[in-house]
Amino acid sequence: QVQLVESGGGLVQTGGSVRLSCVSSGLSFTLYTMGWFRQAPGEEREFVAAVRWNSRSTDYADSVKGRFTISRDNAKNTVYLQMSSLKPDDTAVFYCAATRDYSRVAVQYDFWGQGTQVTVSS
Repeated sequence: QVQLVESGGGLVQTGGSVRLSCVSSGLSFTLYTMGWFRQAPGEEREFVAAVRWNSRSTDYADSVKGRFTISRDNAKNTVYLQMSSLKPDDTAVFYCAATRDYSRVAVQYDFWGQGTQVTVSS
C-alpha cells in the first residue's frame, strides 16, 4: 500500500519561510518523479514543482520560481519543498504526488498525499 505523508505546514508571516516534507512508503521511490501541488479555497489544484527521480531536472510554476526549491533524498524516500519569501497568495493546502512521467498535469500523477495546510498571514 502506497502512502505519501506530508508535514511541515502551518502559519507563517508574509516574507517568511517554511519547509514541507513528504515521506513515502510502499513506493519504489526512485522510479517516480515527485511533485508538489497546491489548492486554495475555491480554486483548482495547481502545479507547484516537480523533481525527477535522480534530481537532475526540476520544474517550477512561474508563480513560485526563485522562491521555492524542490529537492529529494532517495535514501530517505522523502521529497521536500523549501518555500521562501512567502506571500498571502501562497496560502493553500499543499499536496505531494508521484508519477512515472515528468509532468505538471495532476491527472498524470498516480499517488497523492493527504495534504498539509500552509497559511501566510499578511
